[in-house]
Amino acid sequence: MPAHPAAATETDERIAHTRNRLVLEQARAVGLLGAAKNTRLSGRVPSELIEAAKRRAHVTSDTELLELALSRLALEDDFGTRLLGRKGSIPADLDLGI
Repeated sequence: MPAHPAAATETDERIAHTRNRLVLEQARAVGLLGAAKNTRLSGRVPSELIEAAKRRAHVTSDTELLELALSRLALEDDFGTRLLGRKGSIPADLDLGI
């Protein structure tokens, strides 16, 4: 039975809020976020980009969006790069049992 659209939206929002909270907690834990907001960031970007990002992240303020986006970028792992760097490191004749 398909989920009710409102229920799906509420689930998406709850997941986004949980993900956002975890990212910000991790950023605080490693010292990237603290009580002091001592730097101002300014730039010009399309309003459509800002509004789409806010909708996607389920945030309402520009400050929330910037903190979340910068935290995600600063905490981003290098899994993709490391995975691609392993290309060819497993012998071709290894039986993977597939």
